[in-house]
Formats: sequence, structure tokens, C-alpha cells
Amino acid sequence: MNFKSFIVLIVLICFSPKSFAQNTKSRDQVQIFYYGWYGNPTIDGKYAHWNHDILPHWSNPKWNNLGHHKGGDDIGANFYPELGNYSSNDPEIIRKHMKMIKESGVGVVVLSWLGKDPFVDKSIIKYLDIADQFDLKIAFHIEPFYKNSTELRDQLSYLVKTYSHHHAFYKKDGKPLYYIYDSYKISSAEWSKLLSVNGEKTVRNTELDGHYIGLWVEKEHSDFFEKSGFDGFYTYFASEGFVFGSTTSNWSYLSQYAKDHNLIFIPCVGPGYSDTRIRPWNEANFKSRENGRYYETMFKAAAKVNPDYIGITSFNEWHEGTQIEPAIPKKTGNFKYEDYGKDSWFYIKETKRLTDQLLKGK
Repeated sequence: MNFKSFIVLIVLICFSPKSFAQNTKSRDQVQIFYYGWYGNPTIDGKYAHWNHDILPHWSNPKWNNLGHHKGGDDIGANFYPELGNYSSNDPEIIRKHMKMIKESGVGVVVLSWLGKDPFVDKSIIKYLDIADQFDLKIAFHIEPFYKNSTELRDQLSYLVKTYSHHHAFYKKDGKPLYYIYDSYKISSAEWSKLLSVNGEKTVRNTELDGHYIGLWVEKEHSDFFEKSGFDGFYTYFASEGFVFGSTTSNWSYLSQYAKDHNLIFIPCVGPGYSDTRIRPWNEANFKSRENGRYYETMFKAAAKVNPDYIGITSFNEWHEGTQIEPAIPKKTGNFKYEDYGKDSWFYIKETKRLTDQLLKGK
């Protein structure tokens, strides 16, 4: 390359349009929660999760002992998947899902991980390999299988040693990003042992170092995040107004708090919320999809506060009706499943539209 060509190249890189710069930067700004816990008799020998229990109310005995869904036409969800009762361990299903996620414009798949369990963990290499084929990355949503920081540290050591070398294992500035669900159920003092630089079991400056993202639920959790050592926080829930963190009018406060404390803020958006097939007592938290308007409103509220990332809840959390995975009309007995209207792929396409707008700064 001669000197003149080199100068032209530098000018193109430095002064290209904003949309070009953002789109080449990567799509890891948008991350989607994904669940690999589904099983069927053909692949796994039995149903898993499609045959979900109907959950009891925490205090009202009226809602106890209501039975469970069997799987097949009777699943623990208010919507019915276009792919049927699939197995999360089926590589063809994983491939179809990764293709959908790629087409949705999302860059990072946040896989729910319950430790070194015999179901989800056995397929993580499949997820990493197939995600890599679609130029996607996998981050981990760590569910509360642990009782204390010591147990979590041991499991993290396994996760890092087994998978972090993989090209598709998501890293921000060279370090993994971990979402920690229900983090507030362990005290800030216990977390500080793990996440503070001088903590007695610290991960800092070790192979277990990373960006640890806790779950912000109620307003008083500000004290928790000041003392616990987390690198940031996310809101997860797709039901507007369900808790302080999932109330979009509070996101300006959360955004400013994050800036003031040098933390990562990840507001989470969803297309709606519908879980009465497994929680028949929870109609108060139902959120209509409004033919996509609910999703668009929540997504734009997140974009407005210019966060580090936006989380999407979810790709396939069918039990809570937050999925964007294609769903189809179906009726079984006296029950009619909800659907998306004429286009089963509507929310894949809508995610692409909203994500493109975000990256273009619109």
C-alpha cells in the first residue's frame, strides 16, 4: 500500500458516517436471554419444561395443588411454539434458533446456566460451536443454584476452565460478562468477599475476573450495589411496573446512578408478559403485546437513556410469555393459545427493526 492509499484509508475509518461506524462496531450492544432447558421424549427420553407444574401461590391456599401440564398439546405456556415441543439438546434446533437470533439483529445470546447440571451444561459446546457459525457470542445468565460465594466461585472456575477458551464465549474488553439472577438474595457483605479487590475470596485479577452484573429489583437496592462489588446491574423483567427496576420511568434514575458509580447499566425490554398457564393467580402482571406496540415502547424507553447494553427478555422463555421465538395459533380442548397474528416471525422481524434503529442512533 502506498502512502496516498494509506491516508485515504485512515480518512475513511475516521470520518465514515455514524451508522457505518456503529454497525461495524458489532451488535453486542443488544443481548437476548435464552433458555436451554426444554426436552422431549425423542431426544431426551422424556419431556422437560413443556410439562411444567402449575405453581402454587406463595400465601393463598386456594392456588395450591393445581397439577401440571403434560407436554405435547398441553404445555406450560400461554403461547405455542412453531417448532413444537423441541429439545434444547437437538443440534438442529440450536442451529435454527441461532439463525433466528442472527436474523433478529442481536449479537449476544445470554444462556441460562444452573451450574454443572446434567441437562443444560452437556450442550454448551454445541451452543458455542453453532453460535460461532453465525458470528454470535454466548454469555451466561447464572441462575441461583448456589448458596454462597464459595460455591459460586467453584462453579465459575469450572465454567471458565471448560469453556472460556472458545471463540464464541463472550468477553467485553477481554473479560467475560456474567448476569447473576436474584443476586440480592445473598448479602452485599457475602458478595464483597468475591467481588471486591480485597475480598477474602476475590476473583479480581484472577482467571475468574469478569464483569459481574447483578439484578436490580427494588429502589433500596442502591445500597446493595454500593457495597457488593458488582460491576453493573440489569433489570430483566419484561412486565412494565412489576418492580422498581422494570418500570421504565425509573430508568433515568438507574442510568444516572450507574454513571455516578461507574457501573454498567442494562435495562431489559420484552414484547409482553403472559404466564397464567403456570401462575393462574398472576393476571395482574399480564402485559398485552398490543401487536408490537408494547415492545417498541419499552425498547425506545431503554434506548432513550443511552445504556451500555440493552437486554431482551427473552428469546424463548415460553412459561412467562416473553418470547420472540415464532409462535403459532393452536387450540387444545377448551384452551386457545395466544399467538402473534398472521406472521409467526413478527417479533424476529420487529427485533431487527428496533435493533437497526438503535445502532443507527435513531
